[in-house]
Amino acid sequence: MKLPLFPLQTVFFPGETVPLHIFEDRYKQLVNDCHKESLTFGIPVYIDEQIAYGTEVQLVEVVTTYESGAMDIVCVARQVFRVNSFEATMGDKLYPGGEIQFLDNINDGDLRSKAYVLDRIKDLYDLMGVEFSEISPKKFNSYQLAHKMGLSYQQEYQLLQLAKESERLSFIRAHLDVTIQVLQEVNRTKDIIDMNGHFRNFDPLDFKDFEV
Repeated sequence: MKLPLFPLQTVFFPGETVPLHIFEDRYKQLVNDCHKESLTFGIPVYIDEQIAYGTEVQLVEVVTTYESGAMDIVCVARQVFRVNSFEATMGDKLYPGGEIQFLDNINDGDLRSKAYVLDRIKDLYDLMGVEFSEISPKKFNSYQLAHKMGLSYQQEYQLLQLAKESERLSFIRAHLDVTIQVLQEVNRTKDIIDMNGHFRNFDPLDFKDFEV
């Protein structure tokens, strides 16, 4: 399948809202075509000087159009795809495009795994002093909080490539377990540092117990 493409150094996950500021002529043309013809377009992730995976998005609203023709738009992310080929211009259009293949989204995540991940996210937020809004495991999926659990850009890109929900949950679980352990050690170290300089009671050693 051929799709118009708008490469960015950003990862978007299915279901999330995508706000974009459009100012280049080629992408103004892309947005106008999407608006007139109800087209979708793809946002492949530019990473390590290449593009290989991305997310299809659908235009929802042109929020603002400026005198220069620049636009603020809102899209919604839909499906993950693999890029099979890339063209700098798509036919007679100014914008790029390419042949893509959608990845199957295998929804095999079990409630126990989702509940564990949610508990660990809450643990993470508690350690950071951030409020956590409870989510039912039945309504939770791995994409929902993917930008809000401390994943690096590279880790988000790895997560995007996983087709199975069970694999995504396992990936997130491993990340949270390590991150929480590191934060706990950091907090413990901070507590020890905070104790230094304070007057404390120590039991003096009884030298009668020592042998020389």
